[in-house]
Amino acid sequence: MQALVGSQAAGLSAATITRLLESWQEEHHTWSKRSLTDKQYVYVWADGVHFNIRLEEDRQCILVLMGATPEGKKELIAVTDGYRESEQSWKTLLLDLKSRGLEIDPKLATGDGALGFWKALPQVFGTTRSQRCWVHKTANVLDCLPKRVQPQAKRMLHEIYMAATKREAEQAFDLFLSTYEAKYPKATACLAKDRDQLLVDPEKHRRSGDFEPRVMVWPTQ
Repeated sequence: MQALVGSQAAGLSAATITRLLESWQEEHHTWSKRSLTDKQYVYVWADGVHFNIRLEEDRQCILVLMGATPEGKKELIAVTDGYRESEQSWKTLLLDLKSRGLEIDPKLATGDGALGFWKALPQVFGTTRSQRCWVHKTANVLDCLPKRVQPQAKRMLHEIYMAATKREAEQAFDLFLSTYEAKYPKATACLAKDRDQLLVDPEKHRRSGDFEPRVMVWPTQ
């Protein structure tokens, strides 16, 4: 409790904690059922957060969805518990958002490659394009490299997703592969297998003419 609300929480009685828990649960329930009518999210970020606490047979998994509006404002869209990161759990979450008024498909979704989210997404928002998360991918690639070369490799990966244009990103991507593929094939294979999903071109969204982007999507973290 002290970690959540500060040092004044020390010594709270069990009854007080119970009342606080009930109040927070009610607030979360109200927030989770709020109307999303007239809401539009140009970009969304999805992730599953796992906790070590075992309340049931499996570890708790919390599904989190963030969004960016056309004006560039980031908002927390949903936080809910799910069964691991299954397709059905994500589909249930996305269908709930749509039923509450989120009618316009996001332009781009970003997430970890292991999510059931990718199977659920086209079933609910059929026109949303997908991009793999560079934070997760960077960690996965570095795990395939010895520690002594990780700093340089990390800088080279940053040059890919921090590139100003798609063409520059492609060149930086190829440079990384040619630099490490001979000695560290597992690292380059980990990167190369998701090339198309990592290098989604946001210029296609701009050329579509249906909105004016005000947030940076190339690159996406």
